Amino acid sequence: MEKAFAMFDNFRADWRAVFKNDPAARNGLEVLTYAGLHALTWHRVAHFLWRHNLKFAARLVSQITRFFTGIEIHPGATIGKGFFIDHGMGVVIGETAEIGDNCLLYHGVTLGGVSLEKKKRHPTLGNNVVVGAGAKVLGAITLGDGTQVGANAVVLKDVPPNSVVVGIPGRVVVQDGRRIDEMQPLSHGRDLDPEGEMIKCLMHKIEEVDKRLKTVEKGDRDEAAPV
Repeated sequence: MEKAFAMFDNFRADWRAVFKNDPAARNGLEVLTYAGLHALTWHRVAHFLWRHNLKFAARLVSQITRFFTGIEIHPGATIGKGFFIDHGMGVVIGETAEIGDNCLLYHGVTLGGVSLEKKKRHPTLGNNVVVGAGAKVLGAITLGDGTQVGANAVVLKDVPPNSVVVGIPGRVVVQDGRRIDEMQPLSHGRDLDPEGEMIKCLMHKIEEVDKRLKTVEKGDRDEAAPV
């Protein structure tokens, strides 16, 4: 009875997460059509079966859910309350992945592994983590609470709490320098352009070198000119 109540409590938190994170959600009937909610609800069933050593049944539920939703969550993955997958097509969550409470994933996200060893090989996400569309978080790494991962980033290393990660490979571009509640989940780091800043710095250096070369060339011509 206690386990059934816990599952209902999780479903209620997941239900509320839809309205919290998706402005397009207008009413409860419409939310029932959300693939992300379907995938998560059936994952909790598959995870229950997995923990009770009903591996084949768990994988069967997982694969059927994948077929209907386009979201693949291994039944061994551990997911907290208030989890929401927006749109969801192409999301892949590996067996040893651990996801905290109130996390948000967008379509095309992969929480994958980089090892063939039978050990912890998938990411751990803290609470209130947002992973943007198409991002890849790979390996047994940890993303701290409040982390935001920009769209299409590839994260390969641990990330401290309250950070924004963008780029390939992913790197922290904001950490505690800005209040988290000022950053909108849908921004996906689009206002941050580290590659552009690097290119600007290189262009500035090239201009400086060009000026120096012209000064040297002018000095050489002045010395070579007949008196």
